[in-house]
Amino acid sequence: MKNRNLNIRLKSILICSGLCAGLMGLITNCNPDETQNVTNFNTISMQDEFDIDGAPNPAIWTYDIGTGNNGWGNAELQYYTDRPENVVVENGMLKITAIQEDFEGSGYTSARLLTQGLFEQKYGRFEARMKLPYGKGMWPAFWLLGANIDEISWPFCGEIDVMENGGSKPTIVSGAVHGPGYSAGNAIVKEYEFTDSRVDSEFHVYGIEWGPRYINYYVDDVLYNQITPEDVTGDWVFDNGPFFMIINLAVGGVFDGNPNENTVFPQTMYVDYVRVYSAD
Repeated sequence: MKNRNLNIRLKSILICSGLCAGLMGLITNCNPDETQNVTNFNTISMQDEFDIDGAPNPAIWTYDIGTGNNGWGNAELQYYTDRPENVVVENGMLKITAIQEDFEGSGYTSARLLTQGLFEQKYGRFEARMKLPYGKGMWPAFWLLGANIDEISWPFCGEIDVMENGGSKPTIVSGAVHGPGYSAGNAIVKEYEFTDSRVDSEFHVYGIEWGPRYINYYVDDVLYNQITPEDVTGDWVFDNGPFFMIINLAVGGVFDGNPNENTVFPQTMYVDYVRVYSAD
């Protein structure tokens, strides 16, 4: 059942892994087993509860269409569409479905939604409640790109991966940042492993809290990583301006490899809500 309580907690007692944030902008080292109060953002600046059946809200979401350059730079196999077969809001959920079919020269179709030019924000909490697909070659992701990408290109614009999953590993998700000097295979990344659940069997909330000189990574309110300028090997580009969001389901590519004979189609990525908070 969808949780419609939009009152973010003013404090969260969270077990931190590695570095922890105190007050916004103040970064301190802490013991991995230490409990910390973590800054929270408590003003809704954007939300989509996916309550109206049909196409996603055009005031928030637009689409990437086609195969991009070299499979969107990752040797992906799908053709992205805006067809209801691949992307639809239904029964309170956004559903992005990957289908094995011959379409415009590709063997698979899926969808990739983005808020570019419609909603962009610098800093805040970005979160989505999702249930993911499974199987070798499935690559669901929730991520952010710098809004200046068309002017300065990737990776100089910066990329924040809130959640990525390779379908062959249904108990592992990861979060990462990409920027100049630490992109693609050199990205700063950390995995989170579920011990009593799978990404395809239950909904989980994936989020970041992003402020000046830090990005905190969460799964279901567990803080499992923090990335700061001291962690990257090049310029820190995450204080330069607003970012927009992307939600997509890729097929194949460099992250989890290509589907095999055991991969079942169609596969669907379910999104219960997307919410963005800003600081008071």
